[in-house]
Amino acid sequence: QVQLVESGGGLVQSGGSLRLSCAASGLTSSDTAMAYAMGWFRRAPGKEREFVAVISGSGIVAYYVDSVKGRFTISRDNAKNTVFLQMNSLKPEDTAMYYCAVDLSRWGVSKDHQRYTYWGQGTQVTVSS
Repeated sequence: QVQLVESGGGLVQSGGSLRLSCAASGLTSSDTAMAYAMGWFRRAPGKEREFVAVISGSGIVAYYVDSVKGRFTISRDNAKNTVFLQMNSLKPEDTAMYYCAVDLSRWGVSKDHQRYTYWGQGTQVTVSS
């Protein structure tokens, strides 16, 4: 049984920083060569789910939505089966529930939420102006 547990959300003022973590369990291997791509998505109230960032199993390839480029950084520690999202220069429009997810396809990295098989319960990020 694969489980993803997010943490690190909270309330922060505009311009502040947060670091989200996503701990995965139940995946077959923490070996880099076998690791799966993992992504972060978010959903703000009244809006559609939005892709935020994805990182390849090796950690070498990463993509971001344009609105967070230069402010957010995705990384991973395969030995600990954990993916991180460092969020700097936060803006009120970053307010949302943030979810991590794992893509088991091994077809590279994707921004399409339908590629992701398992999802965490989410962690709330609120940025005050």
